[in-house]
Amino acid sequence: MTFFQTLKKIAVIPVIVIDHVQQAIPLARALQAGGLPIAEITLRTPAALNAIQEIASQMPQVLIGAGTVITLDQAKVAVDHGARYLVSPGLPVDVIQWSANNNIPFLGCAVTAAEIVNGMRMGLSVFKFFPSEAMGGLRTIKALSDPFPDIQFVPTGGVNQFNLLEYLQKPYILAVGGSWMSKRDWVNNEQYERVQQEALAACQIRDKSRQLPL
Repeated sequence: MTFFQTLKKIAVIPVIVIDHVQQAIPLARALQAGGLPIAEITLRTPAALNAIQEIASQMPQVLIGAGTVITLDQAKVAVDHGARYLVSPGLPVDVIQWSANNNIPFLGCAVTAAEIVNGMRMGLSVFKFFPSEAMGGLRTIKALSDPFPDIQFVPTGGVNQFNLLEYLQKPYILAVGGSWMSKRDWVNNEQYERVQQEALAACQIRDKSRQLPL
């Protein structure tokens, strides 16, 4: 199964800002127990790389990736620490090329037709759409999907438990990302049971979306 096939199956990506490396394993365990064996740790804190390394080495069953990847150096260091996929808020050409040459799944961001065309020319067919709700959400994504029927999107930014069902019902949505099931203050307060409960609730919504007609 390819990375994007796995992503479609899991459908919900917890996007994590982590402040202390010792939070990594309990958090990953809570997400996995809730049915989400995947995490995107954003490179926004000093603890991020070591957290990726901890999960990669101790919990290889969790698909761990690095988010907010902007430079080639960040990409290389993240992969060296065990990241199995990379997510960017843009389309950095050197990162895309390096990822393709090294068989590292890359999820870049496009919110305009021009960006989609540029990404397609570099071999991309799945795009992050961020910040989704601020950029018009499903209405904008639908408009973009019409001239690009073979493209799929992974919206983040404003996606939550209240609109998750609507997002996942759309055929042009491969998966979604969000932080609502792993909020930063919950992690800092070691509320891992709450994380597990929110992950479970997200999975229940995901499963419901697959039972409803398009």
